[in-house]
Formats: sequence, structure tokens, C-alpha cells
Amino acid sequence: MNCQNLQYLDISQNNFNGIISPHFLQTHSSLIYMKIGENSFSGSLPPEVGKLIHLVDFNVSHNQLAGGMPISLADCSDLQNLFMQSNFFQGTIPPNLASWKSIEQLDLSSNNLTGPIPKELQKLQFLSYLNLSYNDIEGEIPNTGVFRNESQISLTGNNKLCGGIPELEFPPCPVIKGKTRGKLKVIILLSIVLPAALLVLGALLLYFLVYRKRERRMVAGFSSMPTRNNELLRLSYHELVRATSGFSPDNLIGSGNFGAVYKGRLGKYGNKLVAVKVLDLQKNGASKSFKAECKALRNIRHRNLVSIVSYCSSIDSKGDEFKAPIYELMENGNLDLWLHPSETTDQATSSRSLNLLQKLNIAIDVASALQYLHDHCEAEIVHCDLKPSNILLDNDLVAHVGDFGLARLLPKPVNTSSEQGTSSTIAIKGTTGYAAPEYGMGLAVSTQGDVYSYDILLLEMLTGRRPTDDIFVGDLDLHNYVNGALYEQVSETMNPLLFLEGDENRKITPGGKNSSGGKEMECIISLLKIGLKCSARLPNDRMHMNEVVRKLHLIKNVLLGLRVHQENLEV
Repeated sequence: MNCQNLQYLDISQNNFNGIISPHFLQTHSSLIYMKIGENSFSGSLPPEVGKLIHLVDFNVSHNQLAGGMPISLADCSDLQNLFMQSNFFQGTIPPNLASWKSIEQLDLSSNNLTGPIPKELQKLQFLSYLNLSYNDIEGEIPNTGVFRNESQISLTGNNKLCGGIPELEFPPCPVIKGKTRGKLKVIILLSIVLPAALLVLGALLLYFLVYRKRERRMVAGFSSMPTRNNELLRLSYHELVRATSGFSPDNLIGSGNFGAVYKGRLGKYGNKLVAVKVLDLQKNGASKSFKAECKALRNIRHRNLVSIVSYCSSIDSKGDEFKAPIYELMENGNLDLWLHPSETTDQATSSRSLNLLQKLNIAIDVASALQYLHDHCEAEIVHCDLKPSNILLDNDLVAHVGDFGLARLLPKPVNTSSEQGTSSTIAIKGTTGYAAPEYGMGLAVSTQGDVYSYDILLLEMLTGRRPTDDIFVGDLDLHNYVNGALYEQVSETMNPLLFLEGDENRKITPGGKNSSGGKEMECIISLLKIGLKCSARLPNDRMHMNEVVRKLHLIKNVLLGLRVHQENLEV
């Protein structure tokens, strides 16, 4: 198998036999999920398994594997679920398992393992299921960590075990002679070492307090994402359950193409409110959407982009695969709710409205985000699904572009080869009405596609009409609708809530002139021209986002009275 970037391998419940190839493990270090259970693989588990440093789920259960558990397995530090039951593994459980910081489920039952239970297992704070039953393990059972809860562990079939919590009903461990003398030696040793240790601990505590204070400041403003070695830090499924009160319907704040979004509160990040997007992995493309979103957002920073705080890739309480990116929460919801408040039954949002200046500020925010994605990232990032529901507003109505589930990263300069065109099958779907027309003809994803979507969004903000409105039939679309209404019928085409003072008694004459609102109408006409230019059918006829941002700032200056004339606004 030459799939060098293979991440998911599931060949379970077949009749495969033979050994697990060390060469395969060594050359497929990108594997995240490897499930080969319920086959007839034999031989030992090669030490090369430690090369799978990204491994999250590893299932080799119900095979005929023998030999010892490789010590190198501890190098798979991202492991969350390890199932090795019903084999013929021998020897002791490796003691160096403390590196499994994220492990949640561990099943080593029905093997021939011997020796004591490693005390490191009780230090794994996310471990919630441990099955060591039907081995030949001996010695004292720990009583902290996962061993404190009878429902989370299974140790039956190990007749040489002793101690543990009373609910396990194992016999008490025998008292070893000389144990008191040993304790005395420990006390004497501690009396010598303890003062020095306290000094070191005090210094470390001081450093920790200073570090945590700095970290809390960063988290409080979500000024940067928590990362480790340039990778997003992962949360466990159980942390998200706690944060969302068990994904309570009361915390449901919306839904998207691939799942539902819940409000949550993360204690480990300063008790901040977040939005947890739980993906429905039964939907085609949901898993790819998760990967695309994390890849696009993990290394970019901009005030007008939604910040991804963390992510979860785990197994839920039913044993099913679970994936969820976690974002900072935007208190004012999405732009769609503000543009079409009459379509919601929520009384809190049904009275929302935006005036011309607020919409212009939002238009500048979104354009600035696209300019950054297209021109100021290491690779060009094409959003591919720009629409009002993917524009989120914070407390100050500052816009943040979100939902990068269909995003594509393009090398610079943009390669327009046939290979790129065929690889954009996910991104070209977009959303009807907003997706660029060339995508429907099979052309490659490009930044000009985002420009088209942006200006359909701009025209929708100004007219209050969706591109899928019922009035758009035949050749009539939002672009042609605005083009036909420009100048002569602008006042009838525009949303009356656009004006700054909201004066409904303004009389706007054909051509957009009036005694009190002429300046506003001139700005609206300039915005419409930008929208029409950028929603042109041919990609090369559209404006570049750099030019769009420049024009929008000029229009804002005129609207605020910072400029008297509208020179350089012609598109």
C-alpha cells in the first residue's frame, strides 16, 4: 500500500491473516485511525507502531497476536482509544504509559499479561474505561484515578490481585514484614529532602502563577489559540459534555450543513463561553469538513475571522466516532438573523435591524477578512461558502467570517491545472445562490469565486432579498434585479432600514437625490456598483478584494462626512 498520507484505515471484521508489516507502520505515520480488529493477524505487534505519533484510535482486538506489548506504544501520545482484547499478548503492561495524556478507553482483557498494574494508569486523568480482566495480573490494585470508580474498571479473572476499593471485592493485601522499618527510613529521608524540595516547589509555584496569569489574559480575549508545537490542543469528549451540560437542547444555538452548534463554557480556558460544533459524521463530507476547517484556521489570525479555540476528535458515550471544532462564541449570532428577522419566531431577534453605516462596517469587515485570506496567508485560502449565516457578529457588531468546512488552501501562485479543478469537488458545492457560476461548469476553485459570493452577500445586505428569493425566476437573478433598478428605481429596491436616522418620511426622487438623504443614496449607489462589478459572470471581470476594501473605505468616509466629493468611487 503506497498511500503515504493515509489517515483512516478500517479493515475490521474480515478474514485477513499474516503479520502486521513493520514497513507499513513505519511509512504510514500519518495514520489517525487504525482498526484491524476481528481478523486473523498473527505474530507480534512490531515496535514500529511507535512511529504512529498521530494515532488516536487503535483497535487490534480479536486477532491472534502474541508476544509482549511494545514499549514504543507509549510514543503514540495522542491515543484516546486502545483496544487489544482477545489476543495472546504476554509479559507485563509497559510502565511508561504516563505519556498517554488523552487516553479515554483502554481494553487489554483476555490476554496472557502478567506482573503488577502500572501505577501510571491512575495518573491518566481522562481515562474513563479500563478493562484488564482475564489476564494473570497480580499485586495490589491502585485506588486513585480511574480505580476509584467501580463502574469504569473491570479486573475479573485475575485471581492474584488484592486490595483496591471495597466495591471490587478483592481480598486485602498481606502485610509485609519489615514494612514499618521501611516506612521509618522513608520518614528520615523525607525529613532531609523535604526542605530542599519545598524551596524548589516554591520557585516553580511562583513561575506557574505568573505563567497562568499571562495565559488567562490571552484566553480572556481569545487573542490567540492554545497550541502545542503549532497544533491545536485537543479537548476530550467528557470536557465538552460538562461544558454544554450534556449537549442540552437549552444550549443549542444553531445548525449547519454538517451538524449542530451548542453554547458551552470551558473552565480550563478561563470559564469563557464557546460555540461547540458537533459534526454529524453520518453526513457525506462531514469528516472532510472537520479536517479542512482545522487545517485552514489553526495558523491564521485576523480580527474578522472566527477564532477556533480547540477541537475534539474522540469516541462518544455510545462508542461512536465524535468530532467537534470549538470556537469563540459570537453573542449577536449570525448576519442572516439580522438581515431577515421576520423569518424567525424568536422575539429577541425578530425586531433586529441594521442601518446603512452598520451594514457598511460589516461589509468592510468581511472584505478585510477575505483580503487577508487571499493575499496575506502562507497559502491562498478560498472560503468557498460565504453567506450571511457564516458571518457572525460579536457584541460590538464586528463581523467575523466563520465555517471553513469547505475551505481550500491553494499554493502561490494559484495553479489552474486540471488536477486542481478535479480536486475541488467538495468546495464547488458551496450554497445555491452564493456559489460562483463557474463552479457549476467544473472550473477550479479560485479567490474570484469568493469575490462573487461576497458581492451577492453585499447586494443582499442592501436590498434585503436573498439570491434565492421567489421573485427570481428565469433569467432574473439578484444581479440583474439590481442592475435593472439602478438609478431610476433605487428607492424601491433598497431596504428602508438602511438610512442612518431611520427617517421613514424621506422622499427620494428618481436618480437617488433628496434634500436630507442624498449623501446616503449616493453611497448606496456606489455600493451597488461594487456589488454588480464583483458579481459579474466571468471571473476576470470581477474586482480584486484589495480594490473592494479601498473603495469601501472611501464610501464610508463620504458617508461620515470625512470626504465631501465622491471622486475615485466610480467602479
